[in-house]
Amino acid sequence: MIEIKAIIRRERLKALKDALAERGFYGLTHWPVSGRGKQRGVTVNGVVYDELPKEMVYIVVHDEHKTAVVTTIIAICQTQPKGTAGDGRIFITRLDEGYTISEQLL
Repeated sequence: MIEIKAIIRRERLKALKDALAERGFYGLTHWPVSGRGKQRGVTVNGVVYDELPKEMVYIVVHDEHKTAVVTTIIAICQTQPKGTAGDGRIFITRLDEGYTISEQLL
């Protein structure tokens, strides 16, 4: 199994959830986060915003679905054809085990 964590622009969350659902990936968890990347925040009208609001999206899929999910995230979350700073990051981790609590399996 593969654990996928993506930090994305908040305004892309609904489109991403819809696109993943269209491809059969319904299960995900998300929560608001804030942080900064290479751009070290932004300045708007003379006001410096050191950290920017983002959304963390967490998805667990079988190995064979990793590419489909990652390409969907990129397709939906890039703001221009080649992307721009602040579009986000994707982290992939191998997951040894996962349990559904309601199934009471060990």
